[in-house]
Amino acid sequence: MEHHQGRPFFHFGYILVYGIRQKHGLSERFVVAVSGCSGRTWFYKIVRPASMGPLACLLAASAFSGARAAEPDPFRIFAPLSLPQPVNVYHSGNGAPGPMAWKNRADYDIHVHVDPATHALSGSETLTYTNNSPDSLSTLWVQLDQNIYQQGSRGAYASPQRLQDHTDGMIIEAVALTAEGKETPVTPLVSDTRMQVPLPQALPGKGGHLTLKISWHYAIPGEWGGRTAFSQNRDGEVYEIAQFYPRMAVYDDQRGWDTAPYLGQEFYLDYGDFDYSVTVPKGFLVAGSGVLTNPDAVLSPQEKARLAQAANSETRVLIRTADDVKAIVHQPQTETQTWQFHMANTRDIAFVASPALLWDAARLNLPPLEGNDAKNPAPRLAMSVYPAESAGPAKWDRSTEYVKHAIEYFSGKWFPYPWPNAVNVGGHGAAMEYPGIVFDGKEDAGAELFWVTTHELGHGWFPMIVGSNERRNAFMDEGFNTFIDVYASDHFNQGEFAPKHDVEFAPQTGHPADDIVPVLKDQAAPVLMTPADLISEKYRHSVTYFKGAYGLQLLREQILGADRFDRAFQHYIALWAFRHPTPSDFFRVMESETGEDLSWFWRGWYFNNWGPDYGLKSVSYVNGNPVQGALVQVENKGWLPLPVVLAITWMDGSSARLTIPTETWYQRNTVTLQLPGKLAIRSAVLDPDHMIPDLNRSDNSFTVKLTPAHSASSSSASSSQGAPAP
Repeated sequence: MEHHQGRPFFHFGYILVYGIRQKHGLSERFVVAVSGCSGRTWFYKIVRPASMGPLACLLAASAFSGARAAEPDPFRIFAPLSLPQPVNVYHSGNGAPGPMAWKNRADYDIHVHVDPATHALSGSETLTYTNNSPDSLSTLWVQLDQNIYQQGSRGAYASPQRLQDHTDGMIIEAVALTAEGKETPVTPLVSDTRMQVPLPQALPGKGGHLTLKISWHYAIPGEWGGRTAFSQNRDGEVYEIAQFYPRMAVYDDQRGWDTAPYLGQEFYLDYGDFDYSVTVPKGFLVAGSGVLTNPDAVLSPQEKARLAQAANSETRVLIRTADDVKAIVHQPQTETQTWQFHMANTRDIAFVASPALLWDAARLNLPPLEGNDAKNPAPRLAMSVYPAESAGPAKWDRSTEYVKHAIEYFSGKWFPYPWPNAVNVGGHGAAMEYPGIVFDGKEDAGAELFWVTTHELGHGWFPMIVGSNERRNAFMDEGFNTFIDVYASDHFNQGEFAPKHDVEFAPQTGHPADDIVPVLKDQAAPVLMTPADLISEKYRHSVTYFKGAYGLQLLREQILGADRFDRAFQHYIALWAFRHPTPSDFFRVMESETGEDLSWFWRGWYFNNWGPDYGLKSVSYVNGNPVQGALVQVENKGWLPLPVVLAITWMDGSSARLTIPTETWYQRNTVTLQLPGKLAIRSAVLDPDHMIPDLNRSDNSFTVKLTPAHSASSSSASSSQGAPAP
């Protein structure tokens, strides 16, 4: 008896129905194509993944994500895979940008004022937008992320905890359009966290540009704001300010304007140059993305001297000390200061402002930036700012050491860091990344502080350099970044904090091959290709971070090898630096550069939650005589047939290992391996080091039961038969 559960999707004259059917006591995901018309008989058929187009393939991926059939089907496992993004003039078959690839540009000149008395931010910006697409644009879209804090916002309902506290959001005071030297006021249309700006005349493609002038203000949320907030500390308030200005939405070759509302997940932004200023009460310290361009106007002679010392120091130099902070906070301030910053070729900026922050810095051992000048100074600096209560030898005293290691290691291993400085902020604990600056928890210490610092700074590469769409493909952000963090932990100070073992990676035992198994077995767990907003908090870390990172580790260490993987991964980063790759681009680059058809791996790990499951069926001998050779029978019971190691130990203690490749299972699920003649086998073990996530290890090893003849002499035997280990 079959039991069908499903719901319909309309696609090219068919209704595609996915669901679960019970057959022979097993749950099986299915996709049914139903066709027909009014007044005629409808018919259906089970659709096999190999016959589907890109849309149907994605649907099937979801439908088959939890498949646990009685026996793996090589046809399904190794069938050709239709990737969601087709090859075209913008995306090449080798995963590189196509011959007609383009990206638009957004440059900003921003001025903001932070008023601690009212906890308000007011600002104005001049936004120059360049349309490099082949299309004329009749309208522009701008992101207003602060509107998520409005009562009744979509984000508030998507995350009900936001219904408890709210602001009025971002109040737009004026919008004006400047084109061909003429400034024209325009009336925008605000919809939740998006603002539509109609253009009186279409903006031409292939280099057309215009300028928007926008003024605004908003109330800064308290700690409940999470990523942008103010918090109270012993010596005063700390303002962590992000997503604070109207930001251009991305117009790309995938959807045109990508206007997904901000529901609290991540971001998707174009690149450009930023000049910005922050006006605050005198005595405040401001640290932000990029480089401070007016140090003479805002720093004391002592602070400038210490900063110059830090530029030549491998260890941290205190720029603003606890004593300095005490002197500042006890002096009433009525004047203001304006801090000016520059950040080139970036997708975003953020800053922190407070009178309560200590500040230390050390030299980054990186080459000078091209065009070295006041806006791109040398040497470059690793910096930390944090409240006095966070200081301590196992706490934030080591933050800059961690910053320095992360930036230098990732630069040498994957791609050069492209910005002057890197800042770690000890704040209310958002653990959030922005280009050139990250917000971490002031109470973090020990391994936790190292791991969170390294992770947030690692986002400088994913997605700040490789500008994937975080709103939709979260694994290309969090998963890729967590992956590079694993090796940074191994590298730092001879493995002081290795292996990485936190909420993001191997959270239970520290062994990823074991810790991922419950995720793979969880029928409710989403697949990696699931859009970010559809992944619940329950699965956010286990799937997006952990599974996303561990998949790359499996690819590097078990399938391709470090040399081939690293070269291909570096190539991917270089190809898509400051561009917008899709998952399909990544898949194609890795296949093209490594020389491997990895369709089976993408299908199993990314489009489904499949895992490997091997078993040792038996151990015997040719003609019952070990001297003539041993016969080891291995069974594949899983849908992700990763290469697996078989370890053999003979009676004299000698041993050998062989790797059973994935190709073994192209046409079969059982293989008999013949080993050269030798002594009787003492043990046989599959995956002895737990390097792959075998779903059931109970049948991975055999202990050989010896006859009396074997007991009398280890050099000969009449027969032996394998038996499962106790």
